[in-house]
Amino acid sequence: MATYCLTVARLQLALGHGARRLHVSAAYRAKAKVSMSRFEPTSFVNYERLQSNIDIVRKRLNRPLTLSEKIVYGHLDDPHNQEIDRGRTYLRLRPDRVAMQDATAQMAMLQFISSGLPKVAVPSTIHCDHLIEAQTGGVQDLARAKEVNQEVYKFLSSAGAKYGVGFWKPGSGIIHQIILENYAYPGVMLIGTDSHTPNGGGLGSICIGVGGADAVDVMAGIAWELKCPKVIGVKLTGTLSGWTSPKDVILKVAGILTVKGGTGAIVEYHGPGVDSISCTGMATICNMGAEIGATTSVFPYNHRMRTYLEKTGRGQIAALADEYSDSLVPDEGCEYDELIELNLDQLKPHINGPFTPDLAHPVSEVGAIAEKNGWPLEVKVGLIGSCTNSSYEDMGRAASVAKQALDKGLTCKAQFTVTPGSEQIRATIERDGYVSVILGDVGGVVLANACGPCIGQWDRQDVKKGEKNTIVTSFNRNFTARNDANPATHAFVTSPEIVTALAIAGTLNFNPETDYLTAANGEKFKLDPPNGDELPAKDFDPGQDTYQHPPPDGSSVKVDVSPTSNRLQLLEPFGKWCGGDLEDMKVLIKVKGKCTTDHISAAGPWLKFRGHLDNISNNMLIGAVNSENDAINKIKNYLTGEYGQVPDVARHYKANSVSWVVVGDDNYGEGSSREHAALEPRHLGGKAIIVKSFARIHETNLKKQGVLPLTFSNPSDYDKIRPDDTISIRGLKTFAPGKPLTALVKHSDGSEEALELNHTFNETQIEWFQAGSALNRMKELQ
Repeated sequence: MATYCLTVARLQLALGHGARRLHVSAAYRAKAKVSMSRFEPTSFVNYERLQSNIDIVRKRLNRPLTLSEKIVYGHLDDPHNQEIDRGRTYLRLRPDRVAMQDATAQMAMLQFISSGLPKVAVPSTIHCDHLIEAQTGGVQDLARAKEVNQEVYKFLSSAGAKYGVGFWKPGSGIIHQIILENYAYPGVMLIGTDSHTPNGGGLGSICIGVGGADAVDVMAGIAWELKCPKVIGVKLTGTLSGWTSPKDVILKVAGILTVKGGTGAIVEYHGPGVDSISCTGMATICNMGAEIGATTSVFPYNHRMRTYLEKTGRGQIAALADEYSDSLVPDEGCEYDELIELNLDQLKPHINGPFTPDLAHPVSEVGAIAEKNGWPLEVKVGLIGSCTNSSYEDMGRAASVAKQALDKGLTCKAQFTVTPGSEQIRATIERDGYVSVILGDVGGVVLANACGPCIGQWDRQDVKKGEKNTIVTSFNRNFTARNDANPATHAFVTSPEIVTALAIAGTLNFNPETDYLTAANGEKFKLDPPNGDELPAKDFDPGQDTYQHPPPDGSSVKVDVSPTSNRLQLLEPFGKWCGGDLEDMKVLIKVKGKCTTDHISAAGPWLKFRGHLDNISNNMLIGAVNSENDAINKIKNYLTGEYGQVPDVARHYKANSVSWVVVGDDNYGEGSSREHAALEPRHLGGKAIIVKSFARIHETNLKKQGVLPLTFSNPSDYDKIRPDDTISIRGLKTFAPGKPLTALVKHSDGSEEALELNHTFNETQIEWFQAGSALNRMKELQ
């Protein structure tokens, strides 16, 4: 391979780059076959198709292309005829692979089983990272999770073996870190059943979080639909230094764009400042693009990515990417729908929160802001790791801060935990001494290689529910009760090194750039800026082998789902559209304010029911605020006149053949790509969700399950809906793309009013609705 690459390089020097490079590629095509990963030796990187599609589309559009456009359009099903209009048309795409975490994989695999297909059509993987609860420490927590979740792990393992899906066992690590280490590469298009799938953008990939039904489409070999994304450019100049980290880039961008500013767009980083950021640092930035609602985020291919590929055993992909590098960076002169410029020389360390990841504060100011707002200053717990910040570099920088404190006789005033992103990271930082430096000596606990407290899998014992307190994390998300199920916990998001410094100081009112600590001997000292190697000098230690290859032929493998299981349940098809308008539906709940997928389908203890639709439906909307009484999980049943819990009232309506709708506020369904937040309303008799605006993934998930996601043409019409209204949806017999529907609202005083409702359905999605779900439609077409 080395000789081939050297020859290609010499030919390129002679012939030049650009179009003529294709002739070089053609001459060596037979030798250039490079596997997508070491686990799939017969699935190959296909830069030729990518380049060919880019050339077709560029000629059609007659303009320079952004990097996002190159990779997305490079995966078009029909590049010659696909209508392309950013923000308007729907693209039919052919992603290269699928990845599923264990909580979402249950429903995705149950849906794939329902499709009747014998094997997945593209390389696919399952990652066991969500069901491991943090209690006492990594070893004990993992052992307990294997016992408690045995039935689910057995189901996923056998389903993977039967249908050709790779299976990463519990303890392997967090899906996004595993993808970065093994599956992401420049120019690949991957879809994952988790909202933080964009993590792979740090390696020049277009990685998009989706619902399980979308994953089933791709696994079934069906072209996948995505609304043609707009492109937000973020131009980086200057250089990161001192206490400023890659995390601060996205914390600043989140403050600028807010939690919905990236909706419908890909965020594309570019400019000279990119080269000062490590590959894993770029992944951190892309990971948190989910918090601004972005479709995904991406960085251009550069030497940092090449080094990371080589260090993770993928030098052949790096050499091939070098050959096709023109396709893996934006064209000169390309235009963005919006442009943000950040000077990294001037960027300061940030900390965002509480209760929302876009409330941005410089670390230097957060103490004063907290005092003014009555936020607790004492830091109870500092937590580092997660899919966002658990790289070798992250751990090294945190360790460098911890060691300075230890050298002065200090340990953490707050509790302190570390979540390694993968078994490879855990083994490597243990070998290189980071574990003892960060944890054993400074007073922390190493948790399992899993999501843990980041997603609410945290058996927290140090505060009571309702007790006001502050935690700081290097996670990505800090919605109310997200981490510990305590609505009074004020969670702040920042970099691992700032978390470590604040855990040592024990207070939010500490700026490590300017403030002093007191050593054990009474001496005042300042922490030096953190430092850490980008990658390990001795290469990575892979740790334990935790991957299960699917057999070449899994047709004889048996997948058991017990009819008496309370954790797994085979799916029954949803009913088809009735053929007419939807008449006289009750308003189940009019939701007030922020309503994330955590509010609609809580995680934490409910994760164990992710494979059992009926059981998990008992958490539907139990976190949403009822506009009628400002209460959570307390709504009026208009058949009985009594108040009850949201799922109970929904079940009562369903049992009495009464359909219902939910009315909601702005950016409804933001947060995790929780497919259950769409499945549960459908299962319990919901027909439509009518809101001011939707988060992208949730809107698509609702369409896939045959629910109508509709938006008020006039957002102020939200105020006209009363809790005791009945609503009819008119216009469904002539349901068509771009044609509004009408809500006929009947008030209890006998008055009526008609409200215009918009939708984003295209023709294919209307067929999903009419068939009862996308899965029903797939079966019709077989």
